[in-house]
Amino acid sequence: MPVVANSRRFALMNGKMPKRAFRWRCPECQIPTLDRRSWEEFTGGACGLRLSGSGLHVGVKSTGFLAGGSDLSEVNHVEGTRRDFIHYATASTGVVAGGAAIWPLVDQMNPSADVQALSSIEVDVSGVEPGTQITVKWRGKPVFIRRRTDVEIEAARAVAMDQLIDTLARNGNIDSDAIALDENRSIDEEGTWLVMVGVCSHLGCVPLGDEAGDYGGWFCPCHGSHYDTSGRIRRGPAPENMEVPVAAFIDESTIKLG
Repeated sequence: MPVVANSRRFALMNGKMPKRAFRWRCPECQIPTLDRRSWEEFTGGACGLRLSGSGLHVGVKSTGFLAGGSDLSEVNHVEGTRRDFIHYATASTGVVAGGAAIWPLVDQMNPSADVQALSSIEVDVSGVEPGTQITVKWRGKPVFIRRRTDVEIEAARAVAMDQLIDTLARNGNIDSDAIALDENRSIDEEGTWLVMVGVCSHLGCVPLGDEAGDYGGWFCPCHGSHYDTSGRIRRGPAPENMEVPVAAFIDESTIKLG
């Protein structure tokens, strides 16, 4: 049984104090004791711990031991654990609050719903006849969708690589290092459908189509760039072939861009 001072005031009854004996509470931790004088005499006015199993509120003596023989290091361990918990809880709260404050700034940099909706579009090409093309607007740029004739396809596939200014396919649907064969420019195996961003690679003008220029494809009148029936630059200041965007048929008459 733990040994405590002033046994007349701290009479133990089978290890527990009778409830009617408690007339005062510790101002720091609200643990009940007999009265203020007994608390001050025994604890020195410093809040301590309960004696294990006794229900008494005891203090830390100057000897470095708790009443009952417990080492003061046990108190330090408990206090350290509590302190660590408070630090972790405070840090966690700060992280959550910081994240909540930053998130609106991050979220506003994401594309809006209308922009995301335009990131891909579906185009009905059921009315496009062989030898004609339509122009649609996608991501703020014109896109040429041409249904080529057999003559156009044969002319494009007869061109040797050493005749081209730009030997890269520039096709977003295949590897970036693919060569500019006509087969690597069309979006279907037969080579009928040619889809290109209708922007001249020189200064961003929109070339004229419908068999324009010296090669029966497209011509940019601004500075005289000539493109063949596969949209490849053949003559003029433009350095690159017209770009083929990500595009594919999703059914027999619909092409999806993006």
